[in-house]
Amino acid sequence: MKYILNDHTDAAWNMAHDEFLLEGLQEQVFCLWRNAPAVIIGLNQSAYAEVNLPYLEAHGIQLARRVTGGGAVYHDLQNLNYSIAGPIREMENAFETMPAVLRQLGVSAERSGRNDILVDGHKCSGYAKRLSKDRMMIHGTLMWDVDIEVLTEALRVPGSKLEAAGIASVRSRVANLRDYLPQFPDILSFRDALHGILADGSPQVCLTPDQLRSIDRLADERFRQWEWIYGHSPSASFQSRRKFACGTVEVRYSLNHGVLENVAFGGDFLGNRPASDLAARLKGLRLEDLAALDVSPYFDALTPAEFTSLFS
Repeated sequence: MKYILNDHTDAAWNMAHDEFLLEGLQEQVFCLWRNAPAVIIGLNQSAYAEVNLPYLEAHGIQLARRVTGGGAVYHDLQNLNYSIAGPIREMENAFETMPAVLRQLGVSAERSGRNDILVDGHKCSGYAKRLSKDRMMIHGTLMWDVDIEVLTEALRVPGSKLEAAGIASVRSRVANLRDYLPQFPDILSFRDALHGILADGSPQVCLTPDQLRSIDRLADERFRQWEWIYGHSPSASFQSRRKFACGTVEVRYSLNHGVLENVAFGGDFLGNRPASDLAARLKGLRLEDLAALDVSPYFDALTPAEFTSLFS
C-alpha cells in the first residue's frame, strides 16, 4: 500500500487527519502514528460516563473523540496507531492486515470478538471502522510498552455512574507487544519493521500545504471543540453521595449532550434555602460552570470545590 508519514502527536490533529484519509483521498493508503498521552472515546460514548476526567486533568492527559464507534482507549508515545483507508472494493481483507503482519514478525496474533487482536489471550490491539460513500477506513491501536497503571486509572469508570445510553467500553486483560518482540529495542524500530512490510516498496503520498491546512482547520473547528468532545455525549445518568460539614448530600442528575438536566438533591444536610431551587438553576449548565456558583445558601458552609466534587 501507499503510505503517508505523520509525526504529529496531538490527538485532536490526528483525529482530523484520520477523517481526511477517509474523506479527502482517492487511493488506498496507510499511516502509522502516535499520540502524546490521551484518552480517545468512541463516537457514541459519553465522556462523563466512560473516563476518569479528574485523573486526566490532574495528569495532563488529553481527551479526544474519534469519528468511529467502539470503546474508550488510552494512548501514549509507547502505543503505535495504524490507519488504513481506501475504496471499499480494496478493503476486503483490511481487518486481517495487522494480525497477519504481527504473525510475520513472530507474534501469534489473532482476531477475536468484534474488534480485538489477541496475543496469548490478552488484548494488544483494538480497532474500529467507518464508511463514507465508496470508501472505508479502519484504525486501531498496537500497545508496545504502554503504562498499564495509567491506562487503568484513566479508563476507570467513575463510581457515580448509573447508566449511559451510549456504548460502554469493554474492560479487557491487556498485553504489551514489547514482551513478545525482543528483537526490537524500542517502538520506533517496531514501527519501521511494520512500515516496511505494509509498504513493501510502495510510494509515499505527500500531502500538499493546502491539504495540511484543511486538516488544521478541521482539528480546530471540530476536534478541539467542547461541543464535539463533550457535547456529542449521549444521555447518561449518575448519582453521588458524600458527607460534608453541613451533613450528607446526595445528588442524582442526568447529562444530555454535556449539559445538566433532571438534577435532584437529597440527604440530611442543613441550609437556609431549598436545594430544589438550586437544582432548577443547574438545568442547562455544563459541569465546568459549577465551580463559579455560590452554593452556601443551600448547603451550610459548603465550598465550591466540595460542591463540584459531587459531580466528579
